[in-house]
Amino acid sequence: MKKYDRMEEIYESGSVPWDQTDPPPEVIDVAAMIPSGRALDLGCGYGRASIYLASLGWKVDGVDFVPEAVKQARLRAEQAGVSDLVTFHLSPVTKLDYLMGPYDFVLDVGCAHGLQPEELKEYHQELFRLLKPGSLFLLFAHLNEENIDPEEQDWMDESILRTLFSKGFHLEKVNYGQTQVNEQAPWRSAWFWFRKDIV
Repeated sequence: MKKYDRMEEIYESGSVPWDQTDPPPEVIDVAAMIPSGRALDLGCGYGRASIYLASLGWKVDGVDFVPEAVKQARLRAEQAGVSDLVTFHLSPVTKLDYLMGPYDFVLDVGCAHGLQPEELKEYHQELFRLLKPGSLFLLFAHLNEENIDPEEQDWMDESILRTLFSKGFHLEKVNYGQTQVNEQAPWRSAWFWFRKDIV
């Protein structure tokens, strides 16, 4: 529960480092390339990506496990005039049985990297169930440093991610970089473009 408590404290404080008006450029680029349809925003936070997609005509479900994040996301959707197109759900991203696919686009900007390996397996199963074959799953994640002691790993193990999503998906592209929040040391990070296989 350590990471959950930390996230809850950040949202309760009202000082959320990633609280920006627009979603990341990668999301904006994808939205410009594919026709609007149904989208799923996992770990939606205050809903910036969900609200942006809804403003373009997408029908969106946003999911987050922090009550304050979901509360504010709903308020912001109302203020943006898109509450008829976006629904926010208070839920873990590993337990999505209340949702029915298919979705044309699934997005995760910094949620899955907080999951344990067993949770990541559940997450993968839900994505496979919900995403339309041939459609895109766009993931941003903080990555563990290479050759790091397992006891010091805080983020996502890329090899586990790649192995898990080799089942039912193929990786089209990866962009590596670094992410820094406030005064903290930067983390390895990457954007992953996974495409669900067409059987």
